[in-house]
Amino acid sequence: MRDLALVGFLLALIAFGFKRPFLFVLAYAYVDIVAPQRLSYYLLNSVPLSLIVAALAMLAWLLVDSKRDFRASGRQLLMLALLVYAGITTLYADVPVHAGDKWSWVWKSMIWAIFLPFALRTRLRIEAYLLFMILSAAAIVIVGAIKTLLSGGGYGALNLMVEQNSGLYEGSTISMVAIAAVPLILWLARFGTIFPGDWRVRLFAYALVFACLLIPIGTQARTGLICIAALVFLMLREVKRRAVYMVALAAVLAIAIPLMPQSYTTRMSTISTYQADLSATTRLAVWEWTWDYAKRNPFGGGFDAYRLNRISVRTVETAKEGAVQTISEDASYDAARAYHSSYFEMLGEQGFPGLILFLLLHAAGLFRMEVLRRRHAGAQGDQAWISPLATALQNGQIVYLVGALFIGVAWQSFILMLLAVQIGFDTYVSHRKQAETRRPFRSPPPGLKSAPADA
Repeated sequence: MRDLALVGFLLALIAFGFKRPFLFVLAYAYVDIVAPQRLSYYLLNSVPLSLIVAALAMLAWLLVDSKRDFRASGRQLLMLALLVYAGITTLYADVPVHAGDKWSWVWKSMIWAIFLPFALRTRLRIEAYLLFMILSAAAIVIVGAIKTLLSGGGYGALNLMVEQNSGLYEGSTISMVAIAAVPLILWLARFGTIFPGDWRVRLFAYALVFACLLIPIGTQARTGLICIAALVFLMLREVKRRAVYMVALAAVLAIAIPLMPQSYTTRMSTISTYQADLSATTRLAVWEWTWDYAKRNPFGGGFDAYRLNRISVRTVETAKEGAVQTISEDASYDAARAYHSSYFEMLGEQGFPGLILFLLLHAAGLFRMEVLRRRHAGAQGDQAWISPLATALQNGQIVYLVGALFIGVAWQSFILMLLAVQIGFDTYVSHRKQAETRRPFRSPPPGLKSAPADA
């Protein structure tokens, strides 16, 4: 039955796409994020859905979409440069088989992120794509939240519809994405035009935010807690009554902490005692190895170069009984441990040039969203949505950049889509401003009407 439901939904969405070609673009967001082929038992698990839907979307854009004001932005060129560079490092990778496997999906995600801004040329399209991104992620988040409420979850034990621990179905990754999505959920609830902004939409949005906050508890991912802290800090910029906000936050924490599962609070406490935690000390050892490796290989070792590492890990644990304090040390050895950091992932795989391109790409996004946020702050009427969306996109990106310190998601497609939406949004606002600047001072003759800006 599940296979039939997945196939039926996809076929309906694709069928409508032949009447409204932009639906192919939306269909790709669903296919890439939810990955229904991984949920299917028989009917979809051998079909290259992403490739098919992406081809339909790009072909439809080439044939029928408007190319008015078509141009590539600087950030798209940065993406292209990073893609080409990654392709070159793949040719000379130190672990060629594994590098080829990762390249097989990285290039698809990057090509889509480069193409997507061309299709997001109106407010309606930008909003629709964000809505599909959020609802697709919500399909995973809601399942995880329900299981958390029923069982309390557990590190590596929360089943998010599939057994495979990869993509958005990996605990730390979905925790980071869920928190990064919160600002966008709130923006859609307040400024969205696809659904009426009544109490039902707001109720669903607040329930989804609650579900997003439950995901780090269910997965017991320490990255999720750090992302929540980052989001709380970022929201201080927007609240009008900061004292009330801080008091309300303290009250929520006072109520929530006693209700947390004991396993969750125990795991979160290891953040401050990282020297005694094998996982944390292993990450530090891998980062040290990666830095040394990059100094020997400044242009990187290609995808999955971490498989070459051989590390020794020393943990230090302190125990205290009365006035007696005991310090115990333990040494262990490991090999082929993943980077557990997007920044070290880029450094080890793509070297210093790749890391610089990665940082420039994200810095440019943060800068442009800040420009739009300030330029349109306090705007009214048909521009009231611009500054809040720039803030939401910027906050989501910052949450990702914080979470990326501790998980290897440099090429995560959800984040690449977020960057692409930023570019499309920035381009749309710029074109709209230019059109208003060129607009004649006198009204058009009677009977002559211009096309709506958001058609």
